[in-house]
Amino acid sequence: MSVVQLSPRVQELQRRLTDFVENECIPAESEYQKELNRGSDRWKAVPATMGKLKSRAQDLGLWNLFLTKEYKEGAGLSNYEYAILCEIMGRSPMLAPEACNCSAPDTGNMEVFAKYGTEDQKHKWLDPLLDGKIRSAFAMTEPEVASSDATNISTRIVPGRGHGGNGYVVNGRKWWISGAGHPNCAVFLVMGKSDLEASKYSQQSIVIVPANAPGVRVVRPLTVFGYDDAPHGHCEVIFENVWVPKENIILGQGRGFEVIQGRLGPGRIHHCMRSLGMGERALELMIERVQQRSTFGRKLIEHGVVLENIAQSRMELESARMLVLRAADMIDKVGAKNAKKEIAMAKVVVPKCVLDVLDRAIQMFGAGGVGQDTPLAEFWAGMRTLRIADGPDEVHSRQIAQLEIAEQNERTSARRNRNAGIKARL
Repeated sequence: MSVVQLSPRVQELQRRLTDFVENECIPAESEYQKELNRGSDRWKAVPATMGKLKSRAQDLGLWNLFLTKEYKEGAGLSNYEYAILCEIMGRSPMLAPEACNCSAPDTGNMEVFAKYGTEDQKHKWLDPLLDGKIRSAFAMTEPEVASSDATNISTRIVPGRGHGGNGYVVNGRKWWISGAGHPNCAVFLVMGKSDLEASKYSQQSIVIVPANAPGVRVVRPLTVFGYDDAPHGHCEVIFENVWVPKENIILGQGRGFEVIQGRLGPGRIHHCMRSLGMGERALELMIERVQQRSTFGRKLIEHGVVLENIAQSRMELESARMLVLRAADMIDKVGAKNAKKEIAMAKVVVPKCVLDVLDRAIQMFGAGGVGQDTPLAEFWAGMRTLRIADGPDEVHSRQIAQLEIAEQNERTSARRNRNAGIKARL
């Protein structure tokens, strides 16, 4: 649903994408899981179903929709327009985003290359990512420090010579690195400290590290409430004396914070809209379920508490959607930096909203809701994790409060100055 009139082109993309997700992705989910579990190693091969869906998405013109109109490599959409489409992909979160080459962490990494990369970096990494030939990972979070405060990051990126001349040497341990387990993961964007003497937000840099560079070691996949999310996974990774050429720095030494802020704003909106797609599917499953089952002599849907659950879910989803679309619209109009509060509010509100919807749906399914016969349990695991990923709720709430206080103080000061000016003229 959109609160503004979408262009004929976007309406057609919306129609085509809806048909693709509902009639090709969702029906393929069970076969994808069978293929994934068939082999001896879930981490060495991508199920054939994904390749078929990718080819189909390309044929339908549903490929790389995420890069907005400011990038020549993109599909020419605004953040608002893509948000509408992103929600549709979220209805089949394990298949549709990747099938359309619009899945995290690749989308954020491709945006980094498109926005900050040199022509050589784009040719080497962005082009194959856009073509879907390789996957990528973003290595920031660390086990030894509270990584929600990125100034705590302890991985070192220091100048050093290697077999190719001048460059950087990377040493550190990262974890919860999404995509690191994928057999096609070819590149890491690694954040670390390059100058401990610089100012607080200028100590960090981001470098490009090929996944096959000597010293890169994927230690283990980590589970999310028991789910390993193969084949892309979330892994612990060690970088031990990894040398990269100086040309692999992104934007410049000491500009890591600038890069991650540019990367995370739109990415958080993508997460939120996909989440709403999951919430919508959960609500549909709930309504379907309560019309089929009976307790104490009547259909579940005839119980007042069930009707309340449905109504509450619809109201919450609609409210959350408006918040995300407003944030996307503000990014289009004033940029992500000036839409920080709106992005943060969406990032806090949406996961909580969708978790509540999922919890109600699970309750209506009873024991079946926590098993593998519906997507509800896996949706819940991913959504609970999103309250931590890309910044925990508490960090975003802190930022919202600080911005709100500053805005109110600015308004109060302006009002006082205006009143003082009026009095002076009397």
